[in-house]
Order: sequence, then C-alpha cells, then structure tokens
Amino acid sequence: MTSESQIAERLRQIHLNIAAACERSRREPSEVTIVGASKSQPVDRLAWAWNSGLKVFGENRVQEALSKSPQLSADIDWHLIGPLQSNKARRAVELFTTVHSIDRIKIARVLDREAAQVGRPLRGFVEINLAREDTKHGFDPDDLAGQIEPLADLKSLEIVGLMAIPPFESDRDKARSWFRTLRELRDSIISLPPWTDCPGFLSMGMSHDYDLAVEEGATHVRIGTALFGPRNL
Repeated sequence: MTSESQIAERLRQIHLNIAAACERSRREPSEVTIVGASKSQPVDRLAWAWNSGLKVFGENRVQEALSKSPQLSADIDWHLIGPLQSNKARRAVELFTTVHSIDRIKIARVLDREAAQVGRPLRGFVEINLAREDTKHGFDPDDLAGQIEPLADLKSLEIVGLMAIPPFESDRDKARSWFRTLRELRDSIISLPPWTDCPGFLSMGMSHDYDLAVEEGATHVRIGTALFGPRNL
C-alpha cells in the first residue's frame, strides 16, 4: 500500500532528479512544472501529493477529474493530458486551465468557443504524433507550421507550446532523440510568425524518462507511477 510518507519522499526525489537534470543542461529547476498524472489514482493519494507541495494535476478523462475535484483543494491547477471529445469541451473548460492534447483543428476551435462563452481563458499545447503511430493522436510533424496556422486566429485559447508521447524506448539514447526532435520542431515553429510570441513550452517526459526530457528542454513533465505508485485499474 502506498502511504503519505512514500508519496512525499517520491516527490522529493523527483525534485532532486529534475534539479540534477537542470544542472547538467544549464537550466533552472523553476523552469520545469511537475504535472502529477493522476489517472485511476485514488483521491487520497492526490491529497497526499498536494499536502507534499504538488500544485498541478493532470487527468486523462474529463469525467474522472470532475468526480475528484470537489474532494480536493480548490487551488489545484488541473491540466487535461488525455484526448478530448467535442461533447466534453464545455465541462473541460470549466475545470481545466490547460489542455495538453490539442490534436486537431476542430477541437481547438470548439475549446476556443467554449472558453469565450464561459469567460475563462484557456492554454493549450499542440500534440504531435512524432512517430506517426496509428494508436496515438496528434498532428503530423511534417509541415507543422502550415497545419496549425488556423490556430493563430483563436481568441480565448492560447497555444503555449508542443506536447508529445513518443514511443517507449528502453534505449535511453533513442528516447532522448525523440525529445530532441520535439524541441527542434518547437524551435522551428517559434521562429516564424505568427508564433514568435509563443512561450514555446514543451510537455514531454513521463515517469521512466523525465530526466532525459528535462535535459532536452521539457518545461512540463507528466509523472504518474513514479509519484503515485501503480494505478488502481
């Protein structure tokens, strides 16, 4: 059984690992946001992580987040890190501050409209299918600037960077290459109008490889098992 003290120690170790990765890459740890990937995790583990200092929680499903949020601190910064259906967009906008999974123009426009109607600004990451896997969502990395050009006209949804879930790699050099590819893709986009004012955040890296992602420029790392322990399936 996972205990509160275990979660506190895991979070402490994650912070230390990020600090070490930042030192190796000449970055500041304050540049990196830990997103607690809390899919299928019981509410008490989320509460323990919050008590230990975690501020941002990432859920894959709107409905699960809506069921958990009333039981937790109102100050939690909720991020959506899983795919979103159009019919869940209104509820998503009401809870989440950031959507990491903008995987098509249509959902971006729906979120923009809903955010405007609710009167609540929203931030979003463009999801990239780096390996062009049939089982994953996202924009093709080729001609990305042309594909996402319509997103520049959105008013209430601010595009802040790119997100990817690369293929699992046991070889750390191969894993690193995917993160480097996303960083280089980001660099190519923000050098062009209308993206020159984009913060250029990078949401990449999970429990098994977040240190590599940080070394390659990650600003948001999505950490689940390494923090909360095995999920309740």
